[in-house]
Amino acid sequence: MADAVLLLAHGTPDRVEEIPEYLSRVTGGRSLPHEVIEEVSHRFSIIGGSPLTPLTLEQGRLLQKALGLPVYVGMRNWRPYIADVVHQMRADGITRAVVICLAPQNSRTSVGLYRRAVFAAAGGHIELQFLSDWADHPALIDAFAERMSETLDTAKSETGASPAVLFTAHSVPCRTVLSAPQTDPAAPPQPPDPYPLEAKLTARLVAAQLGLPESNWFFAFQSQGMSGGPWLGPTVEDTLTALRQQGVTSLVIQPIGFLCDHVEILYDIDVGFQAFAKDLGIALRRPASLNDSPHLTHALADLVQRVRG
Repeated sequence: MADAVLLLAHGTPDRVEEIPEYLSRVTGGRSLPHEVIEEVSHRFSIIGGSPLTPLTLEQGRLLQKALGLPVYVGMRNWRPYIADVVHQMRADGITRAVVICLAPQNSRTSVGLYRRAVFAAAGGHIELQFLSDWADHPALIDAFAERMSETLDTAKSETGASPAVLFTAHSVPCRTVLSAPQTDPAAPPQPPDPYPLEAKLTARLVAAQLGLPESNWFFAFQSQGMSGGPWLGPTVEDTLTALRQQGVTSLVIQPIGFLCDHVEILYDIDVGFQAFAKDLGIALRRPASLNDSPHLTHALADLVQRVRG
């Protein structure tokens, strides 16, 4: 039986001056063009910084209250770093822990980086149960549906018609979701990365929960990288353009891969996509992020309780 829970998230700097160091950690030390660093810094400044860390810490506090177990929070790319948090867990006498990556849709590449980081930090001194597949958890679906319901009702009352819905998930480089390289010719082929399918699964389940007609909801990948190379699409911009050509003038956008507010929501959606949609003649609305949603806390608590027995 686990002694504690460890939540893992991406991490974000506290001040705009820390953006260059932060981006260096995100890319594993690979240099980025100056204009990319400037653009990320600009976006960070426009929204007054990212609340990801305090919101994730609050999610941990709510989960600890629900479980009655110590809950730690570690970040992959900023403080509190995963390695430092695991070190603290060892100092606190933790020997077994359930680990949840706060990215419900699994990816061998991105979620795999969290897995490798936490197991490397534990070094066999803490027995870890790493949970990575919860894209279809009923309480997660309830959480998104609850947030969306009020926004859908507001849009309908203002326009007299049901708005179209666009679900989004963070894009990833195309190379990360290809089938894994075959090192053994005799071995069966490795399946493609599950991330795109799991992202669309979450969207489909939320749509079904809300009774959305198949013809009235859509899916796109957002926040494609600025450092080159092909990324998963379609993009939100291309999808908005196509929807406007089909006559859509009212749209609710729901990111289903993010569990709290941060730059990809507060800037990419609330600033960038909002302005793009306005220029097209689309009224764009976004439900509140999950943040301290009781349904989200219930989903996380249930995941822990399932493996603890």
